[in-house]
Amino acid sequence: MGDYKPAEALTHRRRATLAAARAATLQPMNRRFEGDRQSLVAADISFENEHNKRDHSLEISWNKTKNDKKKRRNDISDMLSNCHKTQESLLSSASGYKNYRGVLNWCVVMLVLSNARLFLENLLRYGVLVDPIQVVSLFLNDPYSWPAACLVIVSNVFILVALYTERQLSKGSLSELVGLLVHCINMAVLLTFPAAVVLLVPSVTSVGGLFVLGTYTIVLLKLYSYKDVNFWCRELSTMKAKKLSRSLSCPSEQRFYEGERKVCYPGNLTLRDMYYFIFAPTLCYELNFPRSPKIRMSFLLRRLFEMLFFTQLLVGLTQQWMIPIIQSSMKPLEDMDLSRMTERLLRLAVPNHLLWLMFFYWFFHSSLNFTAELLRFGDRQFYKDWWNSESVTYFWQNWNIPVHKWCLRHFYKPLLRRGFSKMFSQSAVFFLSAFFHEYLVSVPLRMFRLWAFMGMMAQLPLAWFVGRFLRGNYGNAAVWISIIIGQPFAVLMYVHDYYVIHYRQEGE
Repeated sequence: MGDYKPAEALTHRRRATLAAARAATLQPMNRRFEGDRQSLVAADISFENEHNKRDHSLEISWNKTKNDKKKRRNDISDMLSNCHKTQESLLSSASGYKNYRGVLNWCVVMLVLSNARLFLENLLRYGVLVDPIQVVSLFLNDPYSWPAACLVIVSNVFILVALYTERQLSKGSLSELVGLLVHCINMAVLLTFPAAVVLLVPSVTSVGGLFVLGTYTIVLLKLYSYKDVNFWCRELSTMKAKKLSRSLSCPSEQRFYEGERKVCYPGNLTLRDMYYFIFAPTLCYELNFPRSPKIRMSFLLRRLFEMLFFTQLLVGLTQQWMIPIIQSSMKPLEDMDLSRMTERLLRLAVPNHLLWLMFFYWFFHSSLNFTAELLRFGDRQFYKDWWNSESVTYFWQNWNIPVHKWCLRHFYKPLLRRGFSKMFSQSAVFFLSAFFHEYLVSVPLRMFRLWAFMGMMAQLPLAWFVGRFLRGNYGNAAVWISIIIGQPFAVLMYVHDYYVIHYRQEGE
């Protein structure tokens, strides 16, 4: 056993040595085989990627060819498709096309360019004629005598008389008949008193007289509406109505904001309520006017700027452009032939019409909106789209909404309720309007020629003719022609008569 153990150990050592040598010999071979395997795998991956790329490029090329063919087919189909269809020209009425904004801009540009030429000729011929001192002299002959301003202050007497009369009627101190008589006398004096002062006091200028009579006319229409509404309220009270309608003229939804109470009759018979109505931009009285939530300062300042700007522009254009044409027209018509009269009329038509448009914007948009914003008066519909009028009747109903509402509420509808026909009622409204037009022109000029009255009454046959024979654009053109030509014709007639009365008598 002792001899065997060393031999066995030797055998184990030899085996271990041989195993180590074998392992050392096989290790490089394994590494080489592993590297070859990895190279083969990488080559397979590279081959697969190249194959995929080639397939992808072939697919793209095929899709591109397919798309090109499809596009070509579409192009051919498009070229072969019909390029015509049944349709109307844009300028035909049957086309329904209404967007003429570019044409409108072109008209404005041409209008500005043509009038710029006329204005330049005017400057070269007459020089600068704008004179602020002359504007003051239109209102005042004597700087120490202010009859027009005094007459405006006196109008408060008639306002207070109307308020006092309504208070007595609400208490039952006056009968309805006596109250109506007092109101009639008050309004009759309100109409005749300023006219008598303007005619008899030489210091009242024509412009000052026009301003006074315009103010008194507005007060007259307001007090008439004030009388009617309070009478209607008393009628409702006698029928034991618990609450009054917020609007007795034009029923509509109205909003009242926090802190504002609904006024009921006779709680409206106060100085505050009366003078709010006097200064409000409306002729129709209501117990509770629609109110805006607050005063918008930005809106108020914009309207104030427009008022100041257009005031200066109107005065400047009148002095620079209108007055020289009127002065050159001061010649008896019998001394001219028809062509000369037509030329004078057309020369007067353009500046007169432009000044009228500026006055419309200054008064109905800038001034009335300024007053309404200052008083938080909610109803701002002072005009509608009268420029689209296709009839004379539509024009008169929409260019001056406050007057139209008054005529409709206090004159036209009461006539219909009394059994008069629509034709008679419309004629009566035009007659009333003609009277006030002549009143506001003849009295300040201190001459009565009825040109304004006849011009207004001529609107009746014109309205019938346009409504009967003209439609659409033709009716609108007829309305515009009547506005552009009618007004300067009346002005020309008054200028002629003014020249005959003053200058020819002085020459004789």
